[in-house]
Amino acid sequence: MHSRTHKIAAGLFSTALAAAAVTATVSPAEAAKGGKGGTSTGGTSTTIAWAPADTASIHPGVQMYTDGAQCTGNFVFTDGAANVYVGYAAHCAGLGEATDTNGCEADSLPLGTKVEFAEGGSLIGHDTIGTGTLVYSSWLTMQKNGTTDSDTCEYNDFALVKVDPAYVGDVNPSVPFWGGPTAVDTDGTAVGEDVYSFGNSSLRAGVEALSPKQGTSLGSDGGWSHPVYTVTPGVPGDSGSAFLDADGEAIGTLSTLAIAPLPASNGVGDLSHELSFAQANSGLAGLRLVPGTEPFSSLL
Repeated sequence: MHSRTHKIAAGLFSTALAAAAVTATVSPAEAAKGGKGGTSTGGTSTTIAWAPADTASIHPGVQMYTDGAQCTGNFVFTDGAANVYVGYAAHCAGLGEATDTNGCEADSLPLGTKVEFAEGGSLIGHDTIGTGTLVYSSWLTMQKNGTTDSDTCEYNDFALVKVDPAYVGDVNPSVPFWGGPTAVDTDGTAVGEDVYSFGNSSLRAGVEALSPKQGTSLGSDGGWSHPVYTVTPGVPGDSGSAFLDADGEAIGTLSTLAIAPLPASNGVGDLSHELSFAQANSGLAGLRLVPGTEPFSSLL
């Protein structure tokens, strides 16, 4: 049994389950194009001046507040028009109960909803450091498309927030502490494979030392989801967090907490499937992952 306990909403914990359904169309080689100082998108060369990693306020791991709910941003994305997006979990905009795990049926805030970026937020409050707009939700898209495939409905838990133009200069795509991502992982994870994450729940009251996590994959659940154990496990507010493999490739995004049969394990939605679904259905031409400007290192 899985539940989504990774969104903090109005002081309450909310839960959910996720997956995706389309084979990735972005190869590791394509995803790695660009590098420090710029990126190439959708066949169009576009240069974006990223903020330095050590001073950027918006980056993977940034806190994101939507209508009172707090989650964590995963990776940075861009498109052929040089728009900049931060990914998070679709269920973070959900309006239902913790038991509402089917994205094809669950209620959600609409596209156009404003999202606040923050650092150091706690249950007491947060200081907004930037704003964005919800422009894509796998949940809303599946409902619009009439998706009925059970795996897709249960595991496709991915959304995109377009960074408002005034704050694009504050963005860096590197994952804090670990660096990367180097590319999109397209071959899943094997049992025992090392994984790395950076969660930023407001439950930690801004204590950054508790945000980096290292763990082990328990394999792949049909290719759509990867159960993992980390020290410590993800907690409410970590929803959407980025996960990397030992090569620094982007495996996926934090979505669920397992109650059984693997208590305290987390479910990580497969990014290659989720991103491919978004590329095919979001209407965002040239949508792609932006590699980090900082090299990946697995050394603690």
